[in-house]
Formats: sequence, structure tokens, C-alpha cells
Amino acid sequence: MNTLPRAILLDLDDTILSSYGRPEIAWAKVTASFASALLPLSSPTVATAVADIARAFWSDPAAHKFWRGHLGEARRRIAATALARLAPDRNPEDRAELAIVLADRFTALREEEMHLFDGAAETLDRLRLLGVGLALITNGAAETQRAKIRRFDLEHRFDHIQIEGECGFGKPEERAYTHAMMVLKVRPNEAWMVGDNLEWEVAAPQRLGIHAIWLDAYDAGLPPGSTIRPDRIVRSLTELLAPRGTKEP
Repeated sequence: MNTLPRAILLDLDDTILSSYGRPEIAWAKVTASFASALLPLSSPTVATAVADIARAFWSDPAAHKFWRGHLGEARRRIAATALARLAPDRNPEDRAELAIVLADRFTALREEEMHLFDGAAETLDRLRLLGVGLALITNGAAETQRAKIRRFDLEHRFDHIQIEGECGFGKPEERAYTHAMMVLKVRPNEAWMVGDNLEWEVAAPQRLGIHAIWLDAYDAGLPPGSTIRPDRIVRSLTELLAPRGTKEP
């Protein structure tokens, strides 16, 4: 597709904002800062274990749907599971307290390091100037997601903002996309969906006939053996303004 569509549906986290990508790096920073409290365990050992458990935890669709609205508590559970496996003989109360400290520091670090991707705001402004309707579709808790939108001055950049915790439904439910398109008054073949999640922003919208663009901001590449094939792959929102010559899957 070499021309812009009538409307673009966009994800928020790790699409417009650098939010939760590369969690293993964040856990490495957190555990390193508590290295003495973790002894005799090494901080890299704990970081690897927590990241592995987190990956498995969030891969469960049912768990993901519930816990994405309770991120802080989910991280505490993940850290507690890792410490219980690595140090089963440690005092349970001490272990539980340390898990809370690690998880809460991880949450704080994520907040501190969160930022707009380079060129994201300018791209949104340019798209609106060109007459493209924009909808922000984000999963998660209402208060958490709305706070990000305000913090990064995004409200006025969209014609429609749809937060799972406010409207009661989210990706990959079909109505998450159909409702946004209804508000923007466009059909599936007149819209693009852009985001970092292969199921939510590629496979699900493709089933509705929406052109799906996978944003691979961290240059990870498609997972080995992935059966999901984006219509297009970009590394940055800025590439939406220069469709020709972009890397295709």
C-alpha cells in the first residue's frame, strides 16, 4: 500500500511509548541494585529466573487478560515465584518482603524510563494534518493508561481514545477494532492497525480485513516459526509517512 488510509488504529505501549519492551534488561538493573540483599544468589541468576517466569506468566492468554489490569501485583507474584524456586530454604517472610521490594522497584523503574519513541508525536501530528483519522486502542487499567496519555500529551492527537479499562473490552476482541472503526466511520479496507503485538495488532485485525502493520521497535524480528505474517513491518511510526522502500516481512 503506497498511499495513506482514511484511518489508522494505533496501539500505545511499545508502539507510541517505549514502555515494557526488553524486560530482561530492566530486571537486570533492579536485581543489580539489590545484589547484597539477594546473596548468596547472584543478581544475574535472579534476573534471568524472574524474566523467564514473567515470560511464561504473560504467555497465558487468560492470565494476561486479568493481570494486565493489575501489573504491580502481577510483578510481585512473579518475583515471589522466582525467589521461592531459587531459595526455597530462605525465611518465607524475608523472601516475600524481598519479592515486593524487587517488584515495586521494577514498576518504578519502568515509570522512570518510559518515553515517547523518537518522532512519534510529530508523526501523529503530521498524519492528522494529512486528514487521516486516528484512534488509540490500548488494553490495561483505566487509571494507568489514562495517566500515560495525559503525561505524554496525547489526548489532542487522536480523534478517538479507547482504553480497555474504560470501555470494558479490549484487543483481541473483535469489537475493540469494529467499535473504533465505527467511531471513525471507516470500513476495514480503509484502515490500518499498527502495533507491537503480533496477535492483537496483526492476526486479529487481519481477520477483519484490516491492513496490519507490525511495529518492531526493538528490532527483534519475527519469532522463529511464527505463522503470523504482518502486511508490513516497520521499526518506527515515522516510516508510516514514507511507505515506499520500507522493509517487508
